[in-house]
Parts: sequence; structure tokens; C-alpha cells
Amino acid sequence: MSGVVPEGPEGKGGLRRILRGPRPEAVPTWVARACTLVGLLNVAAGVFPRFRHSRLHMVAEVLPGLFGPFAAALALSCGVLLLLLAHGLRRHKRRAWRAAVVLLPVGAVAQFTYRHSFIGVLISIALLVLLIRHRAEFAALPDPRSRWRALANFVVLGAGSLALGLVIVSVHPDKVVGDPSISERLMHVLYGLFGVEGPVDYTGRTPWTVGFSLGALGLLTALTTIYLAFRPEHPAARLTQDDEARLRELLAKHGARDSLGHFALRRDKGVVFSPSGKAAVTYRVVSGVMLASGDPIGDVEAWPGAIERFMDEAKAHSWTPAVMGCSETGGQVWTRETGLDALELGDEAVVDVADFSLSGRAMRNVRQMVKRIERNGYETRVRRIRDLGEQELERIQRAADAWRGTDTERGFSMALGRIGDPDDGDCLIATAHKADEQPGPYGDLKAVLHFVPWGKDGVSLDLMRRDRSADPGMNELLIVAALQAAPKLGIARVSLNFAMFRAALARGEKLGAGPVLRAWRGLLVFLSRWFQIESLYKFNAKFQPRWEPRFVVYRTSRDLPRIGFAAMQAEGFVTLGLPRFLRGRAAGRRPCPHQSVRSAEQHEVRAA
Repeated sequence: MSGVVPEGPEGKGGLRRILRGPRPEAVPTWVARACTLVGLLNVAAGVFPRFRHSRLHMVAEVLPGLFGPFAAALALSCGVLLLLLAHGLRRHKRRAWRAAVVLLPVGAVAQFTYRHSFIGVLISIALLVLLIRHRAEFAALPDPRSRWRALANFVVLGAGSLALGLVIVSVHPDKVVGDPSISERLMHVLYGLFGVEGPVDYTGRTPWTVGFSLGALGLLTALTTIYLAFRPEHPAARLTQDDEARLRELLAKHGARDSLGHFALRRDKGVVFSPSGKAAVTYRVVSGVMLASGDPIGDVEAWPGAIERFMDEAKAHSWTPAVMGCSETGGQVWTRETGLDALELGDEAVVDVADFSLSGRAMRNVRQMVKRIERNGYETRVRRIRDLGEQELERIQRAADAWRGTDTERGFSMALGRIGDPDDGDCLIATAHKADEQPGPYGDLKAVLHFVPWGKDGVSLDLMRRDRSADPGMNELLIVAALQAAPKLGIARVSLNFAMFRAALARGEKLGAGPVLRAWRGLLVFLSRWFQIESLYKFNAKFQPRWEPRFVVYRTSRDLPRIGFAAMQAEGFVTLGLPRFLRGRAAGRRPCPHQSVRSAEQHEVRAA
């Protein structure tokens, strides 16, 4: 490894915060801001009748989209479209650039036709020329997409049209006939979005302005929804059979280096290989963030080639690159090769089997809990997946699915996402059993722990599930059983859970901790009510592990909130899909469940 990891004051053991290298080419944010400004002015010009007579009249007069009765509808349409395009332009998207290039000459022609304004035409042409001149800045490929985005567009843009429509109907108080109620105004908006005259009456030419504006909003919502529904799908990258076979070959040679390596075989991840094929980086794209997990797979000397391919892919789509849970060595290589930053995220608990023992005062609580559960009639079995019978494996799969404590499956960086695949015969499974007078649908099965291989002599914890009616302490019982059975199975090390911000929790409770550290620990304890940060740390600490730091790699500190939100989506803490009662169930048997104890809410841990 010395040929890859540079020596120096920031060498191994000292990585906590690595100075950021040269930033990549800056995004032309001025273009996005200009689109946002023009969009807002166009919307304001179309909605507020007094806007054209305000102090901003001289500015608004030269902007495209102000054409009398038809100007309101055109201004609203152009304004909404420009607001939608601003985000794409900020991310260098080629299609957003094309749309802006089309809108500007259309607005210029309309401006000249109605107002004969050469200034408005010149401004549109000037912006068009600048966009064309800097066209090389807008070359990013589209994001993965599906037709669900059409439904999201309909809901979001429809709600926005209703809100904006209420404003349009209400900003002409001196032109309204009578005093219509809120319900009548809302009904007028709903009718207007479909091009039908509503119950609210106006004097003068105002009905035309309001009618055209509402109709334009409805037409815009309908057209964009239809476009998104019928355009070709561009699904997210998935692991193909060939990719999986190549990754398994790399893991067979180099899998012992990283305990998270086997999680690269999740089939909802994409993969990029180094030019030599000796290393790879797996990832998933979530909300415009290209999330890698763990260290690159394969030969350390070939990591730079795989990392370069990863960064090229992120640049081609204008995705924000990020790495979750890489090791110290991985963080050093990532930051050295890309100029990105690294920040300590937490620690991984690793138990060396040879050093594990239930004796001693430190293990007293675990020892007493395990003995109590065993006296209650529970027994444990620890086996490889390939040694299970078909019926027993199917029963374990159904039980693990039924015992999942959340509506959504969780896990990404530290979860495999399946149990019992024929290609995963080396995975380890620990089960707890107790005979009942009235056996349930899963027989005497009461709890399940699933481990994935970590090289030839290690395993890494994947998921923990238990029957809610079982006695507390099932997880401790099965972890101890797995550690005790490990020597017979040739296992020398076991990776347990990932404890976020463990160092802050540990140092913050010590005597002499400063006020800042105590305040940070207090915040983490408060957040533990929802994310089980403290309970996972304490649960891990029961087994006296050694702690291995894990890092998040990112571009700038401004990206951290976005990366954090994308990571929560990937792990399953935040879901933006349809409600469960609208999703329906897929035909046939569902895929094998997954829920990583490293990243999911653990009802078992709380019970323990």
C-alpha cells in the first residue's frame, strides 16, 4: 500500500480533514440566475396588473413576454418554463440549454411583433448569443428517469398552477363584479385551467387576461406531463450479470481488504471499471448525487483508473460526486486523485474472533443476557447459506420480510439487499429457535442474522431481524453464537455495525470534555430519538470491538446537505415515491428483503 498512500503529516492515522484541492470547472450560475430573474419578472408581469406601471416598468418593458391580453398567458408560460430550466442550466444540462435557446428567439419575435421594441429584441438576441458562445459549458447528459416523473410533474405543477391561479383571480379587486367567495374563486381557477369560464365575473378586458392566463397554466401542466409520460425511459444503471461476474472475480482476489466489499454486489447499483479491469467503483445516482459506497473493489494500484472513470461519468451527467463509508486508505486515494475533501463519518466495529470471550467484567451484561435467554429454551444455529435446505431458506426469507420494522426497505452502502441467492452460498446465517405450543407461520424460528463474506476469513453483518414476540436480547444471543462458531467455519474477524459519530459520543461523555464537544454530543443524543445513533454505538461497544474509522468524501462543504439528503434517500430513511396504498404489489414473489443494521432504525436494539 505504500506505493499508493502518500507518507507525510496527513498520513495514515492522521486523516481527519483533508484540504480541498483545485475545484472543478465552475458552473455558469449566472445563466441560471438570469433565467430565474427573467422567469420571476415574466410571472409577475403576467399576474399583477400594476406591475407594468410600477418603478420596474422600464426593466419589465424590455423583457420578452409582455403582450397585452395575450402577454399575460405568454409571460406566465415563459416565466414558469424559465424557472424550471434554471436548475438544469445550473447543472450544465444540454436539454435545458436547447430549450432556452428555443425560448429566447420566440420571445424576441413576439416582443417585436406586438410592441415593436428593438431593445427587447436586442436583449433576447444578446442572451441567445451568449448561450451559443458558451454552449460547450452545457454538455451534461440526462439523469436516469422513469415515467413516475410525469406523475410528480402533474402533482407539483398542478398544485403550483392552483396557487398561482388563485393569485391571478384575486389581483383585480377593482374589476371584480360582486364579492365572490374563496370557494367561487377556487372553482373559477379549476374551470379556467381546463379553458372553461368560471363563476367570477370581471369588467373590461380583464376576463380575457384572467382566462388566457389560467388556460396557459393548464395547458402548460398538461403538455409537460404528456411529454414526460411518453418520452423514452432512461433507467438508472443496474448491475448486469457480466458486471457481477467481474466483480466477484475481483472480490475473490482482493475482497479481504474491505469489509464492505461484498455489498458492491447489490443489483441496484451501477459500476465503472478501470481501463485495465482490475478495479471498479459501484454507485447509485440519487437526486443528482452520484453516491459510491466503501472503497473501490480490486487491486489498490488500479484504483486511480476506476476513480477517474467514476469522476468522468459524474462530469458527463453533471452529477455531484460523493463517497459514503470509505476507509482511511480509500479516503486518501480518493482525495489525492480527485482533489475532493474527506470528513470522518463514524467508526466500524470489528471483533477479532481470537480475542473474543464472554468472561470478564466488561462482558458481564452480555453474558448474563445470553444465559438468561438460553435458560428460556432458545437454541441457535450458525451455518453457511449453501448448507440450508430449500424449504428452510424459503421460511427464513418470508420471516425476514414479515419482521421488517419499516414500510420501506433500507440499506445501500452496507446492505446486500437479498438473502439466499444461489451465488451467495458463502454468506453466513445465524438463527434462533424456540419450540412453541402453537407454532407460528415460520415454525420455531425467532430471529435471523445475515452476514456476507469478507475475504476468505471474515464476515460482515448485513441484517438483523427478529420476531417481535421473542424475548429481548435476540441480537446479542446470535452475535455471540456467530462469534463462538466462527473458528469452526474458518472465520477470524467479524464486522458488526457502523456507529456514526462514535468518537464524538465517546469523548463527549468523558470527564473534562469541553462545552462545544458536550453540546455536539447532546445534539447527537437528541437526534438518536429518530436515528438510533447513540443506541447503535452502545450496542456495538458491548462486544469490545476495535474501531475502524469511515469517511465521507465530497467536493465542497456546500454539497454536504445535498449529499446527506441523497444518502438518506439511498438508505431508505426518506422516500419520495407514491404512498403504499397507491403503489400496489408486484406480481410474483417479492425480491429478498434487506435492511442493514448499520443504517436502519433498529427496533431490536432499542428492545435490547
